[in-house]
Amino acid sequence: MQAKASILIIDDDVRLCEALSDSLEARGYASVSVNDGSKAIEAMRQGHFDLVLIDVMMPGMNGVETLREVKSIDPNVTALLMSGNTTFEGVVSEALWAGVDGMLYKPFDVDTIIEMIEGRGGDGEASSVDLKSFDIDPEVIQLIPEEMARKHDIVPLRVENGTLILAMSDPRDIYAIEDVRARTGLRIRPTNVPKLDILSAINFHYRSMGEIEKQIERIEFTLRPEVEERQRLSADLVAQSPVVRALDLIIAQAVRDAASDIHIEPQEDRLRVRYRIDGILHDAMTLPLGVHAPLLSRIKVLANLNIAERRRSQDGQFSVKVGNKEVDIRVATSNTVRGEMGVLRILDKAMSVLSLSDLGFLPECQKVYERVLHSPYGMILMSGPTGSGKTTTLYASINQLDRNENKIITIEDPIEYQFDDICQMQVNLLANITFASGLRASMRLDPDIMLVGEIRDEETASTAIQAALTGHLVLSSVHASDSVSSVFRLMDLGVEPFLITSALVAVVAQRLVRRVCSHCKTPRKVADEERMAYKEELGEDREEFLYGEGCNLCAQTGYKGRMAVYEILVMSETIRRMVLQGASADDIRVQAVKEGMVLMRTDGMMKAKLGMTTPYEVMRNVFVIK
Repeated sequence: MQAKASILIIDDDVRLCEALSDSLEARGYASVSVNDGSKAIEAMRQGHFDLVLIDVMMPGMNGVETLREVKSIDPNVTALLMSGNTTFEGVVSEALWAGVDGMLYKPFDVDTIIEMIEGRGGDGEASSVDLKSFDIDPEVIQLIPEEMARKHDIVPLRVENGTLILAMSDPRDIYAIEDVRARTGLRIRPTNVPKLDILSAINFHYRSMGEIEKQIERIEFTLRPEVEERQRLSADLVAQSPVVRALDLIIAQAVRDAASDIHIEPQEDRLRVRYRIDGILHDAMTLPLGVHAPLLSRIKVLANLNIAERRRSQDGQFSVKVGNKEVDIRVATSNTVRGEMGVLRILDKAMSVLSLSDLGFLPECQKVYERVLHSPYGMILMSGPTGSGKTTTLYASINQLDRNENKIITIEDPIEYQFDDICQMQVNLLANITFASGLRASMRLDPDIMLVGEIRDEETASTAIQAALTGHLVLSSVHASDSVSSVFRLMDLGVEPFLITSALVAVVAQRLVRRVCSHCKTPRKVADEERMAYKEELGEDREEFLYGEGCNLCAQTGYKGRMAVYEILVMSETIRRMVLQGASADDIRVQAVKEGMVLMRTDGMMKAKLGMTTPYEVMRNVFVIK
């Protein structure tokens, strides 16, 4: 019978060679043992080997020198260096230059070698593990600090008989293996895991809370509750490095968790910090109440706000660097009965602008929207409450348009993402640049397409309508509950119905729902309330839908990411005539449905049917008047 693989063992320890050879041959592997480098070179020239094991310390030609000669004879052979408990650090550089593929630490079990051989694929990588569903003991995580884990892209998995199983993006990184071995005192067995999975696991298993607590403990101050309001914070107190470090860690953890907002809320006996992730607020940490004043003051210093003003609301913004990413933070503060509250909105510049197909449009709805988006002139409105994804849809829309043949100008507050080949203007009240004044100025700059961040007053609404009527395509957003209500919202702002019907091309209403985690989704029976809601929208009875069971990838929530549910009102001649005649919102909605408009709740339930979201999410987020 043909051997599974051929292995060359090079070690001056005769007993180890014999024991290893016997164990390997008993399992169907062919092995050859030699006790010095010169014999190893002779064996390499006489035959082919799949794996070569080389002892680092040998008389005469040492392990690295032997490795270099072995690789010169067969550059493609997999070669591992074997070492005792002595530090390998001194020869790491030489070994890497010589082409070493990995490291084994004595004493090791023959199963370690078998696993490395049988776990290797065609590309020579070590065996892999699914980190998304792997349950790691917190005590194992504590073996390696977060800084080391991020430096080497590694995650400790478990300890077996004195060996640490280590997930690595590069199992051949000897520097990392030696670094971990020196810190833990354990033998290391690497296993290959994609880098993105490792980063997700690091973000999930390593939390900044412990380090934040250490920084908080270092802050030297005492503020009695009864005098806190009268206490003036000195510049030295605000600038204390522990306060600075604590805020940096709070922001960094929020960015890793993909949070959109950080809520800092004083309670009676504690400071509550919450993150909004995928639209849901989660308690992130509880801090001593005494840290409240220095923390808020540090935020105000960064946002260039009045540090002494605690009663009036303030807002500002600042930028920080988290890892290699530049992040903008919008700050809003306001007084409450228990002290000043702060909310930090996170705008991650590194996040790419999504395409229309990534937002959640069903194919038919996307065709309708793309058709109206390519109108030569007119107004297209996005409607929905704050945080419903209107700006994201607007950005995806202008990203879809031709920037070479068209001049595109935007007026935004603030500019969240910057585009190439698009002229973007920032609202600046001190310079008298508002949405309305910026829009009027833009009309003199020969634009084809204009994006107005938000219509919130009569002046902006009238100017945008005039721009649409004079041959420009205008995209904007408005706060309204659904698509039909947006038409009446423009009337409330003082725009005449005949101007609305002349300029308005379409209204897109939207809400955000969470996506079912693709890794842990499984069919599950739903509550009667969800089943009846689904039946009411789509007219079919169904008991099972895909729900996430919870895994490391989705932080045990069953959901990962968000998408939009849409409602597109296209202004047909019939609907325009109804608006001019003063028809009610209900009548216009009924006519729009007859003409093919899909209501938001129906669109959401169709996505629940496809397993993209759940009936619960649709019921929780979508409000439609029937």
